[in-house]
Amino acid sequence: MSKVPNLTELDVDNRRVLLRVDFNVPMENGKITDDNRIVAALPTIKYLRERGCRVIIASHLGRPSGSEAALSLEPAAARLCELINDDVLFAHDIVGDDVEGMTKELIPGGVMMLENLRFHPGEKGGDEEFAKSLARLADVYVNDAFGAMHRAETSIVAVVQYFEQAGVGFLVGKELEALGRCLHGAARPYVGILGGSKVSDKIAVIESLLSRVDALIIGGAMAYTFLKAKGQEVGKSRVEADKVLLATRLLERCAERGIVMHLPIDHVVNTGFESTTPAETVVAIGPDQMGLDIGPETARAYADVISTAQTVFWNGPMGVFERDEYAGGTRAVAEAVAACSGYTVIGGGDSAAAAAKFGLAERFTHVSTGGGASLEFIEGKELPGVKAIRNKGK
Repeated sequence: MSKVPNLTELDVDNRRVLLRVDFNVPMENGKITDDNRIVAALPTIKYLRERGCRVIIASHLGRPSGSEAALSLEPAAARLCELINDDVLFAHDIVGDDVEGMTKELIPGGVMMLENLRFHPGEKGGDEEFAKSLARLADVYVNDAFGAMHRAETSIVAVVQYFEQAGVGFLVGKELEALGRCLHGAARPYVGILGGSKVSDKIAVIESLLSRVDALIIGGAMAYTFLKAKGQEVGKSRVEADKVLLATRLLERCAERGIVMHLPIDHVVNTGFESTTPAETVVAIGPDQMGLDIGPETARAYADVISTAQTVFWNGPMGVFERDEYAGGTRAVAEAVAACSGYTVIGGGDSAAAAAKFGLAERFTHVSTGGGASLEFIEGKELPGVKAIRNKGK
């Protein structure tokens, strides 16, 4: 792929910059419970402020239907204020004369944040009038919202054409470089680790990895569709019946390419997710049992494979890791990847949450901030947000 213009290539000194970020952070009772996405944008914000830019920050939060006070970005503005130890002006609207006036009154190095982009109906569907209104707020456009770059929303795609200059921030640049190494020229052996609940969610990722990896490790509920395809009894475990034939074909393709697909050989089971009875570890799943995590023998086997890798891409937990009794497999895989001496990339989402839960996030080469975006990138798709900026730079 041709190069995407980055922040250091833009003429931003003393100009107004519309900075699209991903501050879609978890909140409870109006308080932010995890500020990692705000922290991740700080290097770009710092760079712009040091160059005398007037920084206008735009983000979405949640999926509001209209303006919902519980999904206001005001708490994010307050947290950013603490992190940069300076004032952050908050606009209680997104576009319009009053907001434009606020951007013009900003001092060099000043920061303001717009209200939740999704409060405006024009954010969805590439609304041109909304795009023009956003573009009137600034002179330069910078996208540092990797977690949203797979969505063709107005502030991600349509707005770009109305700026003379557009580029990506430091976070997006880092994401593209790290994930790009998993697509092109990865050091071998290359091990892909996929988990989660559905094979259907990972079909395109598996297809992409089949032309790149030496081994695939499968966990989570999706493993039971593959085990069913191999003729094994899986009891009440979650199986996508309409994907069993597809799973069979994927297994055959792995065999044809000499790729080993590693599947669970023992399981942590119970009669159901909500069961209050103690979980047990089995090799053969009974008819009234449900697989909820990989077992210890599987975890050891997976760790052995991971230890030989020079490149690892991991997306998806090995079990219901939110519950301690079913978190052992995901923890074991996370520890094995963290101990690996190769290039290790966590593809965001639940894998990133698991890495944080187990206190291991700092031990991976790269932890993506965008689960959906990282998966689409690994599938080989060009993200709409990247494409818009790349085309602008031609």
